[in-house]
Amino acid sequence: MPHNLPAEFQLKKILETEIGKLYFYEDILVLEAKEGITLSYDTGFSVLLKSLNILDEKPWVYIGNRVNSYATQPVDFKYLNELPSLKAVGTVNYSELGVLNSELESKFCTKPFEIFNNLEEAMIWAKTQL
Repeated sequence: MPHNLPAEFQLKKILETEIGKLYFYEDILVLEAKEGITLSYDTGFSVLLKSLNILDEKPWVYIGNRVNSYATQPVDFKYLNELPSLKAVGTVNYSELGVLNSELESKFCTKPFEIFNNLEEAMIWAKTQL
């Protein structure tokens, strides 16, 4: 099992993509992006479409587990804001710079947005958003 999480979080599928690994836990999607990429609408659109097909349009929460350093295009949150099935966004950061980046991104996201320092806390929070 790739993440050390309580048994209530059952990993359903792992999808390896050009931007990183996606972990599907029932109604929670965890992305671990590759080191050095820029995550944007252009780089992530095809991955988002694949994910939505797997999630089958039921309510879900996105968690960015930032085990690697990468950049985002915060203005592209406008596309996530338009997804009715996306209920909340969380980030797990392992550095002060990561926290600062997430604080900036949160200003562009109209969904509930929380910042965490470990994945288990983020997953427990995600369940409360569904």
